[in-house]
Amino acid sequence: MKISMFHLMPHRDLPDDFEKRYHSVWVDPPWSELADAETVGRYYNWTLDELIYAAKAGIDGICVNEHHQNAYGFMPGPNLMGSVLARATNGSDVGIVQMGATLPMTNPPIRVAEEYAMLDCMSGGRLIAGMPLGSAMDGVCYGIPPVEQRERYYEAHDLILRAWQAEEIFPFNGKYTQLPMVNPWPRPIQQPHPPVWVPGSGSLSTWDFAAKHGHCYCFLSYFGNNLGKQVMDGYWQFVEDGGHDPNPYRAGFLQLVTVGETDADAEREYYPHIRYFYDKSLHIAPEFANPPGFQDYRSLANSVRTQGNIWATLREQLPEWGYGDFVENQFVISGGPESVRQQLEEAIRKLRVGNLMVLLHIGSMPPELTKKNIDLFTREVLPHVRDIWDDEWTNHWWPERIRGKRPLPPNGTT
Repeated sequence: MKISMFHLMPHRDLPDDFEKRYHSVWVDPPWSELADAETVGRYYNWTLDELIYAAKAGIDGICVNEHHQNAYGFMPGPNLMGSVLARATNGSDVGIVQMGATLPMTNPPIRVAEEYAMLDCMSGGRLIAGMPLGSAMDGVCYGIPPVEQRERYYEAHDLILRAWQAEEIFPFNGKYTQLPMVNPWPRPIQQPHPPVWVPGSGSLSTWDFAAKHGHCYCFLSYFGNNLGKQVMDGYWQFVEDGGHDPNPYRAGFLQLVTVGETDADAEREYYPHIRYFYDKSLHIAPEFANPPGFQDYRSLANSVRTQGNIWATLREQLPEWGYGDFVENQFVISGGPESVRQQLEEAIRKLRVGNLMVLLHIGSMPPELTKKNIDLFTREVLPHVRDIWDDEWTNHWWPERIRGKRPLPPNGTT
């Protein structure tokens, strides 16, 4: 197993009545009413500190991503964060997981090839190159017509991979990008290119794309591994039907995790932040979240057929849920160390994933509690699950030079 700490860098102090007073956490939350630059500066530095802390504690990878105009997670420049993390972890064997620069929103997308190559060089060949389509909300923010977003993504992906590998300068005459001479400096250390991870939310087209190109498909969801199993079962059936091997490392999953000294401590310490996350951080106006044209036809038809009214029902039920409901439904894996170990191993095996991303900072959690969660997770949970799959499969989707098992500090970080 390779387990990475995923961080959203959210606003940690939205008002108690935020979801009642404001239309959406994404696209149109008013900066002047909700935030100030000095406070946000502290958030960015806390985020970097927490990820570096996790790297020192023995986590396998540290993971950032890109979003725009929101209080849910506002890293508009994930490669700025990645450059700090690469430099701060030089000499270590922690993966720099950029999940990542959104291809359709980068113009021209050759910038992704250049910046990712910089990060791979700076880190000594430790980059995982996430290539997300981007959320529908980010497309709205950047003026990308939803019906174009996926087509722009495919074109940008092909340009980036070709740019990394071409020995000769070449012209690129795409529908959305035209470049007379493609000759990026630098190129990545990893050849023919860094491992590519493709995040998705259950789209058939994304499964197809990731499998055909040999990339790692990563299901990003905040609705837990019970519902996630339905999606991952569909993905694995697609892999089988396509004649691809069932290597669990060709799949990843995002899971919220909180670890306390006991089950009771976990509920007392973490539940307010879990509640904050689902009430405020995920308060997204539906017209922004799913505009017409964002999903292609076959993915939309599959979603309607297989998921039906699940999401509408959940939106109605979630405000009434208590801590036990979130854990029972596996939206959050939480409890004392033994309980978390059991839940996490069960989730890993039922989803058949070899690359796990854990959200160890959730919503409004302060740095001290986040670091406690990191310590308990890396010391009491990680050693018990990291050997799953290792005796059967090779992780071709992790930088080759750091595929070995990371040593853990004997007593956590200091």
